[in-house]
Amino acid sequence: MKGIIKKSLTEEYLYLDFSHQTEGCIFPLHTSVALFLLSYCDCKIFKVCLVLTGENTDVSLLKNVSQWTRLCELTIPLAIENFLSKPSGQRPPIPAEILQLEKKFGEPVRVHNDDKLRRQKLKQQKAARAGPSLAKDKPNGRVHGQETPDELDPWAESLELTVAFSKLRAQEEPATANREPARIRKAKASDLPPLEHVFAEGLYFTLTDIVLLPCIHHFLLIICKELTEKLVEFPLLATWYRRIQEVPRVRTAASQCGIHFFHLPELVATSNEQHPSFSEAPGVEEQNDPSFIGGPRPTMTKLMEKGIEVMFSPHPCPTWTLDWDSLPAAVSPKEGKMSSDRALRKQQQLNNLVYVVTSQAKPGDKIVDFCSGGGHVGIVLAHMLPLCQVTLIENKELSLIRAKKRSDELGLSNIWFIQANMEYFTGMFNIGVALHACGVATDMVIEHCIEARASFVSCPCCYGFIQNTSKFNFPKSEQFKKTLSYKEHMILCRFADQTAVQLPPQRRLIGKQCMCLVDLDRARAAEERGYSVQVISMEPESCSPKNNMIVGVPI
Repeated sequence: MKGIIKKSLTEEYLYLDFSHQTEGCIFPLHTSVALFLLSYCDCKIFKVCLVLTGENTDVSLLKNVSQWTRLCELTIPLAIENFLSKPSGQRPPIPAEILQLEKKFGEPVRVHNDDKLRRQKLKQQKAARAGPSLAKDKPNGRVHGQETPDELDPWAESLELTVAFSKLRAQEEPATANREPARIRKAKASDLPPLEHVFAEGLYFTLTDIVLLPCIHHFLLIICKELTEKLVEFPLLATWYRRIQEVPRVRTAASQCGIHFFHLPELVATSNEQHPSFSEAPGVEEQNDPSFIGGPRPTMTKLMEKGIEVMFSPHPCPTWTLDWDSLPAAVSPKEGKMSSDRALRKQQQLNNLVYVVTSQAKPGDKIVDFCSGGGHVGIVLAHMLPLCQVTLIENKELSLIRAKKRSDELGLSNIWFIQANMEYFTGMFNIGVALHACGVATDMVIEHCIEARASFVSCPCCYGFIQNTSKFNFPKSEQFKKTLSYKEHMILCRFADQTAVQLPPQRRLIGKQCMCLVDLDRARAAEERGYSVQVISMEPESCSPKNNMIVGVPI
């Protein structure tokens, strides 16, 4: 059975399903995916054994994952496997899941810092239009030692590619040396160019790309051999296929697994499919539109009429702070790559979380730092609570490498690191914590904690990214559902993101009130499931524009 590891006294074995092999493709496809992953990671810690089995797949393994994860890691491999299993001349229609993936590749990328990146892209585009002399020194996304793309490739000078390959080289994202020009800073969000896909998840090469590669390779191979006229339907998929070959180690790993890349012609995406503007989402009003009157006030008034008002619980100890000067240097976020002002604000944020967690933690407790990033929260907790076990969960390799390095410097023995999307974590724990989990990631953290009956301390971020998913519908609580529609709740989420220090004080105040209401809905939903929950404002409020804490304890 796929994924089962058996240990002997001297060796470890990984047993993978095997039903048959056709044209270099091992079936079932999830075995091909596993072999490519092992090859890419250069994993040699155990021997792989192929076990002759039937062709059935246990779909229950992914029953609790997100819709996107299910599409890429379950339904697409199964759909392609069914497509490939039929003999030539009897192929079924192109799987709808592949068409869905092609469509997904055409959608704008959303990341937590997309406003900054889109402004950089706008600056880059204006410089390119101004003439070669202004644009000639911009870095491109090429990786030393890899095949260089065609000089006419529109990606060759793209911001997206520069950002993507800076991650693959374990470097910092490209930063602008000087402040953006006023015309760039003042550009409306609706005037900023969208970010385009480089890889499946957006800008960054992830496990999803590894899972998809064997599947898409064999699919495109059949299309080119038997259904050449259909290839024009997949220009973005073809671009992704060419791009992924430039990732370091991919060509070598693929060759070791019997995947031999082939040339695909340049395909042009149909011009009638335009990227939707970020301001065209249903229920979202452009903040600078003078014709929009009322903003979130009608929605807030509607809540007040039902007795739901902006109200924060008192901070349990607003002046408490860690003695940062007495702590080892590797504990402090100042050791990370950030400015001194930002590091100070990060310390202030940590003061709030650490106080709440240390007040609740008992010896032997298991604490999980979800979306841990570089480990700012988890490392402090592991140092302050040596009798507790702390696990950091993060899907970005570079961030965990930094966290592991800091942990090693401190000699911490009570800390563990897991590189994965949080939905794969199924362990039991006592306290879950997350600092600035983006959008519905906050809701996923809270859900994990509720399922484990664990306490949670979560500081939300990116309220504007909140939207209905396969797992969550908004509003979440019965109290809010009886009062607000989905569109009205999305208005609150949109304006909750308007707390940046550059905005007028009145606008920031409204944004803070909307943040509170969105988080009160989250709190009420947890209370309905047997929790005592408080929404607290971090101290000082200037530590972050996103300065709410949702603290929940099971009753």
